[in-house]
Amino acid sequence: MAEETLESKLAKRKTGKRKSKVTVRKKKEFTFRGFTLEEMQRMTLSELLPLLPARARRSYKRGLNREQQAFVDRLNSSNGETLKTHRREIFILPTFVGKKVAVHNGKEFKEIEIKPEMIGHALGEFAQTRRFLKHSGPGVGATRGSKFLPLK
Repeated sequence: MAEETLESKLAKRKTGKRKSKVTVRKKKEFTFRGFTLEEMQRMTLSELLPLLPARARRSYKRGLNREQQAFVDRLNSSNGETLKTHRREIFILPTFVGKKVAVHNGKEFKEIEIKPEMIGHALGEFAQTRRFLKHSGPGVGATRGSKFLPLK
């Protein structure tokens, strides 16, 4: 009788372990305003423009200047290498996804790998020009008033 209860307990424990196994989650597919990345990459620029935010739509509708167009052409034809640019105002299109760009922030080039979530944003948004500088508390002897700060 003791053996039967022991076997039944072991059987219950095994079924419990099977149920509690972690299942691998499927990665959620990226969509931009109801379209997948592959669908957007197959679209022409005129079909893509209504999906972009207003500022990007207006920029591409008016046309890119010579330097901007040259960079976009170089980026579309690049295969793997990082392209350096000072053109922070170019808006990201679906054809740019997966490419690497080094954007100048005024001091150095910040390397960016373009991801699908960046579509519609300007390149300059991902190469910050200003740093947050946090000051610590006043140092001992910094001012006459700091002499009276309680020490913790």
